[in-house]
Amino acid sequence: MRRRRVIYIPGYDPVPARKYREMYRAEGAEQARLSGYALRLRPARAPARGAARGTFAWEVEAEIEGAQTQARLEVLVWSDIVKRSMEGGVVTTYSHLVRTAWVYLSTGALPRLARLRKGPVIAALYPVAVLLGQLGVALVAARLAGGALALLHPLAAWGGLALVPPLLWWFRLLDGRLYAHYLMHDYAFVARFRGADPPELSARIDAFADHVAEALEDEADEVLLVGHSSGAHIAVSVLARLIRSGRLPAGGPALSLLTLGQVIPMVSFLPEAGALRADLSLVSRSDRLSWVDVTAPGDGCAFALCDPVAVSGAAGPGKRWPLVLSAAFTRTLTPARWRALRWRFFRLHFQYLCAFDALTGRRDEYDYFRITAGPLTLAERLGARAPSPSRIERPLAGYGAADPAAPAPQPA
Repeated sequence: MRRRRVIYIPGYDPVPARKYREMYRAEGAEQARLSGYALRLRPARAPARGAARGTFAWEVEAEIEGAQTQARLEVLVWSDIVKRSMEGGVVTTYSHLVRTAWVYLSTGALPRLARLRKGPVIAALYPVAVLLGQLGVALVAARLAGGALALLHPLAAWGGLALVPPLLWWFRLLDGRLYAHYLMHDYAFVARFRGADPPELSARIDAFADHVAEALEDEADEVLLVGHSSGAHIAVSVLARLIRSGRLPAGGPALSLLTLGQVIPMVSFLPEAGALRADLSLVSRSDRLSWVDVTAPGDGCAFALCDPVAVSGAAGPGKRWPLVLSAAFTRTLTPARWRALRWRFFRLHFQYLCAFDALTGRRDEYDYFRITAGPLTLAERLGARAPSPSRIERPLAGYGAADPAAPAPQPA
């Protein structure tokens, strides 16, 4: 294999797509140094066939395992949708908190998710705890200020409440470190339509599907679709659209799906996620592609080693995918590196895109840069591995695959 198109779909992330190029540049150089191969990045020389509007791309030349390869890496952008969903002030965030908590509790999704994996549920409760704690601190400060003002006049005690808005605004300024507002918007984005794709995201998925369809007409040897975090369920829906519309050409490039750090159950366990469950079922049965799902128990933000098809109740006769593998952070990172990252939960959620300093160089190990720039397809590199013996396949969503043509739900 000499030429590859890598199409990356990020998670719920408002930052510019160039972040992913710079991460690839820095982490790829480090992995190449550690593993003894060569990666050279350069700007994309021209728009690729079928390049979607807003696509951010770069190219890689590599010398890996004795072969020279070329790859074009593209980020499919939906950060504009993310930014719009995060608009609004502090009051908006707290209204999101109430609505999102109601959706996950009233539908029974939260207790079912807790039976699946505790880590991501704790991560989901984190912004609730932090935001309520911040509100509590603001109210206590207001009470103390009101007590002092009451010495001047009993009615002046109410003036202490004036401290609440600026204190909550100040807490929001700290969110670059705490991520409470950011995560609350993330979960609210899913909960708003009770698991169904918002209309603007559904339209973007259609555009992404067109982009991948055009890539499959290119002269690449492999088209590799990568979905990270919440981008994983988007990637599944993209491929399901192509399958339903008959746009997977016979005899075209090898088509591969790599999902990393997936949080699919946060969506598929909700009642109106029938279309996603149907997409999972359809893609899991396809013989036209290969699907590998990589997570790690050390990633507290992902549903580690949970087969997203099986646990969502979407597994049926003929299920082939995904192959569920572990990135095994405790084995693929040196003890010193693991200690440095262990409690940096948000950073660990991106470790799949980064260098591992304890890899031994075996061709069947998880190495993001060998997968995206090396001379083997995803199936050739990882397809012979046995699935993780610790994987979870018990269906806990409480729903089966639904008709994807069902009427669109109304916001919760």
